[in-house]
Amino acid sequence: MRLHRLSITAFGPFGTTQEVDFDALSSAGLFLLHGPTGAGKTSVLDAVCFALYGAVPGARQSPGASLRSDHAPVDLPTEVQLELTVGGRRLEVTRSPAQPRPKKRGDGFTVEKAQSRLRGYDPERGWHALSKSHQEIGEELTQLIGMSRDQFCQVVLLPQGDFARFLRSDAEARGKLLGRLFDTRRFAAVEERLAELRRGAEAKVTAADERILALAQRIAQAAGPAGAEATPIAARPGEPGLAEAVLEWAAIARSTARERLDIAHRVVAWAEGRQREARDALDAVRELARLQQRYEETRRRSAALEERRPEHDRCKEELDRARKADRVAPALELREEAERAHRRAADALGRARVQLPPDLADAGPEQLAELERRFRQELGGLESARRAEARSTGIDEERDRLERESRADDATVRDTEVWLAGWDTVHAGLRESIATAQEAATHAEQLAGLLAPARRRLEAARRRDTLAAELRTAREELAGARERALAAHETWLGLRERRLRDIAAELAAGLVDGAPCTVCGSAEHPAPATEGDGHVDRATEEAALAAHRDAEETRTRVEQALGLVRERHATADAEARDEQARDAETGDPAVPDPGPSVDELRDAVDRLTAEHAEAHRLAAGTHAAREALDAAEREHAGRLELRQEAERRAAARTSRREALDREQAALYDELTAVRGESGSVAAYADRLTRRVELLADAAEAVRAEQDAAHRRKEADDRLSDAAFRAGFDTPEAAAATLLDASAQRDLQHRIDAWQAEAAAVADRRAERDAREAAEQPAARPSAAQGEFETAEWLLRDASSALAAADERCDELTRLSRQAAEEVRRLGPVRQEYERIARLAGLAAGTSADNERKMRLEAYVLAARLEQVAAAATARLQRMSSGRYTLVHSDARTGGRRAGLGLHVVDAWTGSERDTATLSGGETFFASLALALGLADVVTEEACGVRLDTLFIDEGFGSLDDQTLDEVLDVLDSLRERDRSVGIVSHVADLRRRIPARLEVVKERQGSSVRHRLV
Repeated sequence: MRLHRLSITAFGPFGTTQEVDFDALSSAGLFLLHGPTGAGKTSVLDAVCFALYGAVPGARQSPGASLRSDHAPVDLPTEVQLELTVGGRRLEVTRSPAQPRPKKRGDGFTVEKAQSRLRGYDPERGWHALSKSHQEIGEELTQLIGMSRDQFCQVVLLPQGDFARFLRSDAEARGKLLGRLFDTRRFAAVEERLAELRRGAEAKVTAADERILALAQRIAQAAGPAGAEATPIAARPGEPGLAEAVLEWAAIARSTARERLDIAHRVVAWAEGRQREARDALDAVRELARLQQRYEETRRRSAALEERRPEHDRCKEELDRARKADRVAPALELREEAERAHRRAADALGRARVQLPPDLADAGPEQLAELERRFRQELGGLESARRAEARSTGIDEERDRLERESRADDATVRDTEVWLAGWDTVHAGLRESIATAQEAATHAEQLAGLLAPARRRLEAARRRDTLAAELRTAREELAGARERALAAHETWLGLRERRLRDIAAELAAGLVDGAPCTVCGSAEHPAPATEGDGHVDRATEEAALAAHRDAEETRTRVEQALGLVRERHATADAEARDEQARDAETGDPAVPDPGPSVDELRDAVDRLTAEHAEAHRLAAGTHAAREALDAAEREHAGRLELRQEAERRAAARTSRREALDREQAALYDELTAVRGESGSVAAYADRLTRRVELLADAAEAVRAEQDAAHRRKEADDRLSDAAFRAGFDTPEAAAATLLDASAQRDLQHRIDAWQAEAAAVADRRAERDAREAAEQPAARPSAAQGEFETAEWLLRDASSALAAADERCDELTRLSRQAAEEVRRLGPVRQEYERIARLAGLAAGTSADNERKMRLEAYVLAARLEQVAAAATARLQRMSSGRYTLVHSDARTGGRRAGLGLHVVDAWTGSERDTATLSGGETFFASLALALGLADVVTEEACGVRLDTLFIDEGFGSLDDQTLDEVLDVLDSLRERDRSVGIVSHVADLRRRIPARLEVVKERQGSSVRHRLV
């Protein structure tokens, strides 16, 4: 990486734009960056770091500190531009920090966001833009340089004070610096990951042991009394012997449970035998009691049967007589049926003769049939007259219909004339309604276009009022945050000033007799400073600085929140104003326009909504008005057509009436001759029809009465003969003895029941076992039942104990299998835990196998430190004329871990001693050699990126002339690799030795730079 040109504008102490030509300075290989204290020498290096990484070195990147120059005009923005070559590409990076700038409108300042620009150079196209993204530019440059900001500040901007402290610091402080430079976080992550894996594996083992112990507790619960006899488990989760102890304890519990199960089986067998004996005895007693009861019941049934014997004999005799009468029943039914038929025929004949004329009251069937025949012939001759009469009636009905049609047509014509008289007025009104609805539709569209913006303005006004309250709250919070930040800043500055006043006492507290002073380099300390009253230590200052940073961060967050609320309020206020109101704004900030209120906008929206609804309602009637006009026009045409049709029908009716009158006159003469005294031909025909029907009914009734009388006489003869053959003196005696089927069935059932009961009693009296049981003493089933229940209870109790013992054995077997399975699964988990624990112990340096107790990260850093010491020795020997050599030591000091020791070997004495014993000048060139060696190693670590420009900051004032020449020779030798080295120092002797110089001049209006190349 080679720097070409640096442009600094309003940055740090530089109030204007300053240009640094690194190409001209690097042409000599070694150049000097000098100037008075506070002029801004280090600010030039800060600008380089800011251009590359967007931030200055960490020690100078304090919270609340601004990079903008206090000497710069308000309209000149802060900007750093660096042109460099890295990775074979020529780039130009420009960065501007976040900074205040005057507002474009109104008074005051606004914060301009940080900006970054990256350009690349192509011989064909020249300079061309690559990116404006902070993230993209940062990633691109970091990838090309191959180093982080901390590595760059240690390797390119060699801070000698840091490396002097590095030489004298302990292993822990060296580890922190080397860890930042070589980024060994991955090895620390490996340590942490191994520790995490160890904790996870340990948790798995503990969880498995806890599950095994839980199973052991369940086994103890399942074992019951058997579990109390076994020795309790003394092992705890995580101990190696826990699993085996649980398995052994479970085996003892299972053995005890099986013994108890065998005992329970024997008890159940004894209880079952006793229960069988009791059940047999109970069955025998119950059978004896049943036979004795059966015999007693048989005796009672036999006595009752003898008492019902007379009734049985009576029923049997009554049933026999009824069955004889059944043989006469058909003749009786036939006689009764014949009698009923004769009475019906006689009644019908009487009714028929009443309706006949008196001269026909005693007529026979032949005379009545002859009269019926004559009347039927006369009725057949009236058919022609009926047709004529029906036609005459039809003519009268048609004439009535024509009259009704005439009256209806007359009414239609009158109504049509009245409707057509007002047609013009109705037609004009309908057309006017259509025009009004169309105008309302146009107006509704216009109102709809105004309503949506009005609603948006109303919503914006509501947001504006809400945000106004939030804006006031945010301003109050910002004022408070500013006051707190200012108070914290003043507190920190006061404490820092008090600490700086007593810094000599703080440095004196670290002096050691015989050790060189870090300020003057002397090994003698005749009058060290002491602490005064109110001394402020480093922890107090850092606590105040942390409080100051927190307050500044809070102020920044509140300012950002205020800006966001102000922007949202301005947006809402602009949306709440219409275009005319925005155009009418005067722009005078002294007279702010509050804009329309929410009430005004709500009234406007309500008014537009009402007008739009009314216009929409009127416009909705357009279709109905058009349909009404179409319907009216159709009705107008229809009424005209109806009037014409009515006139045509009136002419046709006139001719039809004349034809009907002629036909009716001819029919009247014909019907007058036929009807006679009757009102009509139909009335005369009805009278003849009734006479024919009466004569036919009378003749039929006479014949039916004669047939019924004959059948009754035959039935009387049959009944007398049947009664004699059945053994009865008269038919009346047979009828009195006759019973219906239901009564006979009842008598038969009573007889059958008595006979069945007699047979059953005879069978039971013949039973021998019942007679023998009756001869024995009375049975006692209750005593046998009590003995059986006692045996049954004993059997249930024994069976329950057996089931519990069997279930306990099954449960113990199942839980034991689970425990064995858990122990089997625990084996690989415990092996994995032991393996991970050994690795984690080795990486953390706590394992006995790690002899030097070195952590993995410390081991890697020790290897890097050994490389750095070897690279630094090559230059240290030249600077010290071959006297000193830096060596790495992994020996332990005190109780601390080994790995990051650094010693110096003195060739004059042949002894190896700590680097803290070097004098001030020796410490400087040793730290310089260490810095250059570290730069070589870090460069090699960063994928071999070539560093063509280096800067060395201060420390040359502690060297004598000879040592200074040797150091400059070493630095000048770097040109052999085409490197350029910039020395930052205010030592006057260096101006004589180094001709190429960049002078930083401190002035009242701001610092400036001057190139001196002679």
